[in-house]
Amino acid sequence: MGIGPSTKETTLHHFRDPLLDVVSGDEDLDLMGVLIVGTPDGNEDKMLVGRRAAVWAEAMRTDGVIISADGWGNSDVDFTNTVEELSTRGIAVTGLKFSGTVGKFVVENDYLDGIKDINKSESGTETCVVGENNMTRLDARKVTAILKLKMRRN
Repeated sequence: MGIGPSTKETTLHHFRDPLLDVVSGDEDLDLMGVLIVGTPDGNEDKMLVGRRAAVWAEAMRTDGVIISADGWGNSDVDFTNTVEELSTRGIAVTGLKFSGTVGKFVVENDYLDGIKDINKSESGTETCVVGENNMTRLDARKVTAILKLKMRRN
């Protein structure tokens, strides 16, 4: 869903994106593409982008999706809605998101069990230290493994 300045990724991190590297290198998965969705301000638009992303994935006959977001708060609305829209269409969903000490979403639903917190700081807060607020290869491997299990269950 998004990558922003709060996650403190370097340019090299973008060129060697851990999630894309792990998924594209996994012989059990067929990477169909990357869908980038913005985070609108209004709630109606937040619901719309989640629904459209899910309809797109459903039309492509996608078995599973890994969703990611860079923050918390207002962006939780469209993030959780997208997870729900995908899940109710029978698409297995896991994801990566910074939660930290907040540890939960501003809004929640029954479909968030596959989301992994990417916080690495001991305090559980956003820091100015590169690498404490972003996903790693291990995070990507964990959600990929969870996704495979969820896809087997569907």
